[in-house]
Amino acid sequence: MNTAAKLGSYALGLAVVFGGALGVGRAVGPVAEDPSAQSHTAMTKSQESQEGHEGQDALKGQEGQEDHESQNSEKSQEHGTPEQASGDTPGGLQVSQNGYTLNPLTPIETGKATDFRFAVTGPDGRPVTAYQVEHDKKLHFIVVSRDLTTFLHLHPEMTPDGIWSVGLTLPAAGAYRAFADFAPTGGEKLTLGADLQAAGDYRPKPLPEASRSSKVGDYTVSLDGDLVPGRASKLTLSVSKDGEPVTDLQPYLGAYGHLVALRAGDLAYLHVHPEQSEKAGPQITFYAEVPSIGDYRLFLDFKHGDEVRTADFTVRATQGDATAAEPSAPHGH
Repeated sequence: MNTAAKLGSYALGLAVVFGGALGVGRAVGPVAEDPSAQSHTAMTKSQESQEGHEGQDALKGQEGQEDHESQNSEKSQEHGTPEQASGDTPGGLQVSQNGYTLNPLTPIETGKATDFRFAVTGPDGRPVTAYQVEHDKKLHFIVVSRDLTTFLHLHPEMTPDGIWSVGLTLPAAGAYRAFADFAPTGGEKLTLGADLQAAGDYRPKPLPEASRSSKVGDYTVSLDGDLVPGRASKLTLSVSKDGEPVTDLQPYLGAYGHLVALRAGDLAYLHVHPEQSEKAGPQITFYAEVPSIGDYRLFLDFKHGDEVRTADFTVRATQGDATAAEPSAPHGH
């Protein structure tokens, strides 16, 4: 069976709604593991043991705090406080949710490569070691600058002790937001967020202006469609190279296209679902539902010529006619 036929069931269209899961396209059917995703050298057993124990020591002091937070959460639910509505909070805005906490363990040096380590602790205060595989990975790690001009989609590796590590270089001083997207075994999907600080003279850049076209080397990605709060809005992204449509996109982590969408201001993380298509480009269709007017940043990962590239857009959601006919968005997860 040729490649196009084998990949025909993979998701090319994605529907975007607020939630806590990873903003990537989901595939239908198996896709071979992408060798490029294995970009980090495995540590030796002695290194794994050493770093695992270091991570455990760093987290022991947090167990009492976790227990205290758990008790407060239970009290909040008893008295009907806003804790009850935490499930409606957009993903990535909280460092802790449902008893799980994202714990950065490594300081950052601006402009220098860092073996960044972190852990996700569970309700018992200990690092989680059992995860469900989503999009070929147990955990996806994304780092963006607060001004939304820097975007990094990374793939960390975990030691048996539950300590994650990944090569990370923050190019400039300033504030960054790290997102860990995962589903613990037997649990719900979560997207937790934590702030990272890169020391130095911080000069935030203005949000890029809204545009219908994004240049990535020899590639151009064009955007058609508008975001309208309160309803599913159809967005179509078209990929071309040197003016010619790209019709042989390659799979990357189980899909042809991956979308991460973030709301400017609070960096709320958007949840992405797929729509099936038999064509590997040039068009990729998304159905996006946003809750408010304002600016959003869209980051599309696509693979072609054995290289992953990222196209970015600023899109302004404007108030439209809420009674207008809505396009049909895909269902399911």
